[in-house]
Amino acid sequence: MQQYSTLKTHYKFTEEEAHILHELQPRMEKLSEEFIDGFYDYIWGFGKTAQFLKNKDIIAHHRQKIKEWFINLFCGNYDMSYFMHLYKIGEVHVKIGLPTHYVNSAFTFVRTFILQNIEGNFYNKEQHIKEIKAVEKIIDMNLDVLTSSYREEELSKFLSLSKFEKTVLLGLKKFNSYVNFFLAGALALVAFFAIGLFVYDIYLLFFSDVGIEKGILTVLGSLLVLWAAIELIHEEITHLQGKGFAIGAFIMLAMAALIRKILIYSLSSEKSKELLIIGAVIISLAIAYWLVGSKNKNS
Repeated sequence: MQQYSTLKTHYKFTEEEAHILHELQPRMEKLSEEFIDGFYDYIWGFGKTAQFLKNKDIIAHHRQKIKEWFINLFCGNYDMSYFMHLYKIGEVHVKIGLPTHYVNSAFTFVRTFILQNIEGNFYNKEQHIKEIKAVEKIIDMNLDVLTSSYREEELSKFLSLSKFEKTVLLGLKKFNSYVNFFLAGALALVAFFAIGLFVYDIYLLFFSDVGIEKGILTVLGSLLVLWAAIELIHEEITHLQGKGFAIGAFIMLAMAALIRKILIYSLSSEKSKELLIIGAVIISLAIAYWLVGSKNKNS
């Protein structure tokens, strides 16, 4: 962990601000029960909190520790022992596998709760501004130290690799970025051909004897494929921006292509067997799409 004095220097945290926070402590201590109740209401909304707070004893212990941390946030004495304690808390989070996203999100509640309460109790505008600055800085420093455990854990894993392993890892990452850009280009090509297919089906509708009913269904099927391809391109863009891989979009494209087949085959009495097979495949894909969507919603 970086030296606490350097940390305070980077945040321009002064002794005056430490004193301001200490003066806020009695007021915040009175609000500690209200804080902890609101904090728990907030974190239970994450959905997976029960995986880390598994029984009443763990919850009671955790509530007490959060309450102590909240009161200690305004202790006024921010020395090495204070920041080392925070760092150990961060190590515990890493050990139990708590996502850093949950830590960052929980701090939104902490920040909002404190600022709302000092907003409703200020009597001097200049002093109020100083209180806000002091609170913002101590919260940011706490978050910095807590999440530094995650950064150092990732760094230690990387440094523990051999030179060959590091080379392979970096090479795979570079290759993966090239593949992703190739996939994006391929999807753009698919969308281009889907547009061509749509235009061709429009042409057949007006300039051939394909039949109005079949022609319209074919056009609708092509339009569905084009829509699915555009949706897939959108999902790939979000993937390139660092978000998860959208396997659901690929399933959607496959479903769109099969639905187009059904629209075309539905006009032929000789294609009943093929229709049943395609229908079964679509149902299977729909179930897979639902399972993927449910998993993403719960994660």
